[in-house]
Amino acid sequence: MPRLSASLTLLATLGTAACATTGGVPAPFPRPGASDAPPAAATAAPRGLATGYGVTSTALALRGTPYRNGGADPSGFDCSGFVYYVFAQHGVSLPRTVPEQSRVGQPVPQDHLKPGDVIFFSTVSAGPSHVAIAIGGDEFVHAPSSVGQVRVERLSSPYWSTRFVIARRVL
Repeated sequence: MPRLSASLTLLATLGTAACATTGGVPAPFPRPGASDAPPAAATAAPRGLATGYGVTSTALALRGTPYRNGGADPSGFDCSGFVYYVFAQHGVSLPRTVPEQSRVGQPVPQDHLKPGDVIFFSTVSAGPSHVAIAIGGDEFVHAPSSVGQVRVERLSSPYWSTRFVIARRVL
């Protein structure tokens, strides 16, 4: 019975918002290799424990995962659910929504991005409404709804370069 109670508590605390374009409810996420026990609450990893390369490796391994409104697990992700899930796999607790995520960490100039930095775009209204993870060079990985799966894109592409809002370093 303690597992059921913990699962219900986890479901109640995950929140009710997704990307600014959705409004779906996130589902709890499984931890790779974990038992059927609910995941422990993620806490910020000590600086240096979680790395940008580790985060990007996890994110890239999820390429091809379908988009799902409110999704926050490998059965489907929305943009903020994807970032939330990837960082949680490395012990880093981030808020669940794009606006909340955009206030965490230190601002980073676009020309100083490192793997694992979190990038925010304005896609539907003024201010951050979409989020992605920098993987190095000019590329980032995200869960866009337009094509329907986690994929890699270039920050310098005409669409994304004109919609860049801010980047933040959380590691």
